[in-house]
Amino acid sequence: MKVHDVVVRELAVHPDDRGRLFEILREDDVDFLHFGQAYVTTTYPGVVKAWHRHHAQDDVFCCLVGMIKLVIHDNRPGSPTRGHTQEVVFGEHCLRRVVVPRGLWHGWTALGTREAMILNLVTAPYNPASPDEERLPAHDNGVFAYDWTRRDR
Repeated sequence: MKVHDVVVRELAVHPDDRGRLFEILREDDVDFLHFGQAYVTTTYPGVVKAWHRHHAQDDVFCCLVGMIKLVIHDNRPGSPTRGHTQEVVFGEHCLRRVVVPRGLWHGWTALGTREAMILNLVTAPYNPASPDEERLPAHDNGVFAYDWTRRDR
C-alpha cells in the first residue's frame, strides 16, 4: 500500500566504457523541496534502524551500496492512508530516490550480506541542541505493529 505523500522515483543510470553515472536529486526536479544537509549512514546486514519521525524536516533517501527495505508507517491524523504501511526495497540493484515527508514513522533494514550505505538529503540541518526527531523501538513499540522478519515469497 502506498502511503500518501511518499514519493518514489526510479533513477536513470547512464553507463559507458568508464562506469556509471546517476543523478540523485536536482533543484529542478518536481519533488525537490529545499536543501538543509547531506549525510551518509550505514547499516550492517540484518540490522533494523527504526522507528523515527520528524516534525519539521523531510528525508530524501538514496541507498548507494547494498540493498535496504525502507518501511514507512502513516499514523498522521486526517491522512487518507492513516494506519497504512509502505515497504520500498531499493539500493545498488534498484536505484531509487525516496522522499519521506515529515510526520511519517520510518526505518529500514539492510538486506543481503553487505553493509548498506544510505545517502540522506534532508530539508533542514541537524540541531543537536534541539533534535527534530521522535523515536520508538523497532519491535513491540506499542503504537503500531510491524514484523521485520524476512518473508520468502
